Amino acid sequence: MEFLNPALATLAAYLIGSLSFAVIVSRLMGLDDPRTYGSNNPGATNVLRSGNKAAAALTLLLDAIKGWLPVWAVAQWGAAWGIENALAPVALAAFVGHVWPVFFRFQGGKGVATAAGVLIGIQPWLGLATLATWIIVVYFSRMSSLGAICSAVFAPFFYVLGIGVAWPSRPGLGLAIAAMGAVLLYRHSANISRLLKGTEPRLGQSKKS
Repeated sequence: MEFLNPALATLAAYLIGSLSFAVIVSRLMGLDDPRTYGSNNPGATNVLRSGNKAAAALTLLLDAIKGWLPVWAVAQWGAAWGIENALAPVALAAFVGHVWPVFFRFQGGKGVATAAGVLIGIQPWLGLATLATWIIVVYFSRMSSLGAICSAVFAPFFYVLGIGVAWPSRPGLGLAIAAMGAVLLYRHSANISRLLKGTEPRLGQSKKS
């Protein structure tokens, strides 16, 4: 029965991740469903295309929090709950919940904000280093997708470089972070294609359905 608590924690993380705040916030604020315009992606960047910056900012914050909360809870109280070794599956489950949410017919977002929340929950400096990568790339390119792609590539390397220096090694975390990066790249395959063609829209630029 030792597997029960870690399994329940992983399931809880997935269910929390499955809360699609782009859709929830848009409904509460009387906006169109973000799955019906722009990139059809239920994420903060697409919500921004509605013209409502407050809705986009709230979506971004809540998507990050739902990734951070389960990971932070396990990191803080995992030993007391008997789930100290469940950090990696919990981290991955929260992210997977956003990408393939059970509450929204498994049609979720690309996972950038949730992944950032997960990384901050694992280790704040790791999250901040990855976030800094996104900010720098977006600042110079004005392309959120390019920032996400670069961050997805660099995050696993940041984790490996920091082991024994900025944070201890934890079983499976490196693989979980690499898996998140791989899923992020997969979810951005259309963006990568447009980037190669030079047709990827910049921030603030509308995008036809």
